[in-house]
Amino acid sequence: MTQLNDRPLWEPSAERIAGANVTAFRLTAEKRWGVSLPDYDALYEWSVTQPESFWVSVWEDGGVIGERGEAVLVDGERMPGAKWFPQARLNFAENLLRSRDDHDAVVFWGEDKVQNRMSHGELYRAVAHLAAALREQGVVAGDRVAAYMPNLPETLVAMLAATSIGAIFTSASPDFGVQGVLDRFGQTEPKVLIACDGYYYGGKVVDCLGKLGEIVRALPSLKRVVVVRYVHAEHDLSGIPHARMYEDFVEPFHFESEIEFAQLPFDHPLYIMYSSGTTGVPKCIVHCAGGALLQHLKEHRLHGDVKPGDRVFYFTTCGWMMWNWLVSGLAAGATLLLYDGSPFAGDNRILFDYADAERMTHFGTSAKFLDAAAKFGLKPRETHRLDTVRAMFSTGSPLVAEGFEYVYRDIKADLQLSSISGGTDIISCFVLGSPVLPVWRGEIQCRGLGMAVDVWDDEGRPLRGEKGELVCARPFPVMPLGFWNDTDGSRYHAAYFDRFPDVWCHGDFCEITAHGGLVIYGRSDATLNPGGVRIGTAEIYRQVERLPEVVESLVIGQDWPPQNPTDVRVVLFVKLREGLRLDDELVARIRKTIRDNTTPRHVPAKVVQVMDIPRTKSGKIVELAVRNVVHGRPVKNQEALANPEALELYRDRPELAG
Repeated sequence: MTQLNDRPLWEPSAERIAGANVTAFRLTAEKRWGVSLPDYDALYEWSVTQPESFWVSVWEDGGVIGERGEAVLVDGERMPGAKWFPQARLNFAENLLRSRDDHDAVVFWGEDKVQNRMSHGELYRAVAHLAAALREQGVVAGDRVAAYMPNLPETLVAMLAATSIGAIFTSASPDFGVQGVLDRFGQTEPKVLIACDGYYYGGKVVDCLGKLGEIVRALPSLKRVVVVRYVHAEHDLSGIPHARMYEDFVEPFHFESEIEFAQLPFDHPLYIMYSSGTTGVPKCIVHCAGGALLQHLKEHRLHGDVKPGDRVFYFTTCGWMMWNWLVSGLAAGATLLLYDGSPFAGDNRILFDYADAERMTHFGTSAKFLDAAAKFGLKPRETHRLDTVRAMFSTGSPLVAEGFEYVYRDIKADLQLSSISGGTDIISCFVLGSPVLPVWRGEIQCRGLGMAVDVWDDEGRPLRGEKGELVCARPFPVMPLGFWNDTDGSRYHAAYFDRFPDVWCHGDFCEITAHGGLVIYGRSDATLNPGGVRIGTAEIYRQVERLPEVVESLVIGQDWPPQNPTDVRVVLFVKLREGLRLDDELVARIRKTIRDNTTPRHVPAKVVQVMDIPRTKSGKIVELAVRNVVHGRPVKNQEALANPEALELYRDRPELAG
């Protein structure tokens, strides 16, 4: 059971609470629906017990452009199967392109190599030009337009142009290898591919044209390839079928000044996202336009307190759903601060330099970045102003308690720190922050409004102060439409609804605390089970990565004994600071730290030094892939990994033979 902290790390001022978007939303909902909602807890309870009223209020609060219709929810008892706003007609891109003024819509930094910006008017015109070019190419509603792109303004333009027509947008980042791209786009068969000539990382130029030629030749569905100029002045496209430079593709349509926004159903497909696991080819998850729009408006405005004119940043690639989440900030009136490259360029300080230079209000990053910044000894509070930063978001993996302390001690004392968790599956969050609630050490602030999130035991009974499965017990608008090419829905159903009938089981092992916050202990399928006791992997990471010698770690359960396994034993792999070697004294301290702060069952039977920890391209460590390697089983979809070569470091380790 989580220990109750004595006092929060941060509490919003009365002035901040009074001025928060969610406070205005709560007071408006009271009048609109004739209910009493005295605080956030009451608002949350109303949002999940009266979901139709709540989501109508989200629509109205967000000023959604479109026809809502009378019906809100049909077959609301079915999960999956519920239909939201079945009479509605809207266009996702139109809701993001509300303004045409001269204020910044997008600012871009490509490490310290490239900087540029686009006003709202310039963004609108760029989308109009590309949308007209795509229509001329024969792109219609339902076609797929793919991007093999860095986080450039042109990627945003491509998404908005495609979705203005009703085409389905799908993307992968250029650090994916050829097979990784084909595993994704080969399933979804795009008609048009937008791709870059290369990208910058760690000060180096990485060329993409060679890979691009291989990819295009293996995708027979492609009718046109559009190459964006980023790192090269001259280009030879002769080895790339159907290829034209971006500027040549759109040049004939520079006279276009208006966008013809297709008015489409609420559940018209918007994005295809790809699971990042290593258990097979990626699942192609189809998300709908209305659901993504409403959910992102809710999360930006009500949970992140994003206001018109705010300047919102998230460190992400176009292969991670946080890119899709970030760009929806336009619908809330925000300026997008885009960045591509290494987060540790410029003597490890470039993201904090960006925050100061561009007056960032919302700083989005990963738990891994914060952990690395702490280990680098960065103290931005002493080196940067950060006076405009009101909120910091963290996701990708659980943020350990020490990460919370680092933010408030060494980055900024007065900000809303939101550890958030959800995923590609819902292109949004189940649990996240609130500007009107305190931040407690090691805890995610709250459950998302309108999301009937609970923690259940194996029999489906709710738990408080104990670990269990994260579930969502009622339908929500941003549930996927399904998986691409899963005609009978069986794979979609098996992924989320087999465990508890008619209830979404997300696959996270977590706990609701006495404060009403949440702690995520890792993925359920990676949960350790020594002696029949379930242990979340994050419980061990929290302890071992406190030690200054340990850069990062990975833990698995090894079947034991190997020949006739009757149990599992806990095996901990550690990556140490450069030049250090694992010795008996450090092993003893690791075990003592874990034992003193958890239980004897958490203590690893084996501690093994490795030179690298394998991760997905979105930064998640892959316990299941390592477990398969240790047990001599194949690892599929290695293209999902940023560093697949690291898996070989775990194969046939003599330390694990006895």
